[in-house]
Amino acid sequence: MGHVPQGRHIFPTLSVIDNLRLGAYRRPKAKKEIETDLEWIYRLLPTLKERTRQRAGTLSGGEQQMLSVGRALMGRPKLLLLDEPSLGLAPRLMDEIFALFREMNRTGLTLFIVEQEVLLSLSISSRGYLLRNGRVIREGSAATLLESREVKALGLGEEADN
Repeated sequence: MGHVPQGRHIFPTLSVIDNLRLGAYRRPKAKKEIETDLEWIYRLLPTLKERTRQRAGTLSGGEQQMLSVGRALMGRPKLLLLDEPSLGLAPRLMDEIFALFREMNRTGLTLFIVEQEVLLSLSISSRGYLLRNGRVIREGSAATLLESREVKALGLGEEADN
């Protein structure tokens, strides 16, 4: 299981490559596999390859989010937990990150996303749960939820009728 925490929690004084290698810390004897995984991460997130030696704290918010995702993927998880992955990102970067999540899901990785950007999250999901004040108020397939009044109201910034 991998985790991409809200707020990213990268190691700002370490380089991008060192942050990524920390994601594989539980695999110390797999040096060849780790190098192969780094190349895979760099193909998924080419911006990180350009910034390999750069200190992580000097990256933009979107780049730090990508680094956090890449670090989690270095552990080769079967399940990836993402907490508010769009927080603080420009709309273009949100689309980029969610396109990446869609692609990761297509490769067989299960994603569990907690996200306030409901429409964007459901657009890449198979199932969803709508919470209000810590309670599940609606659940179902993503397609069904995207058609629900509650979700449509959230997408428009309006309050849904109960």
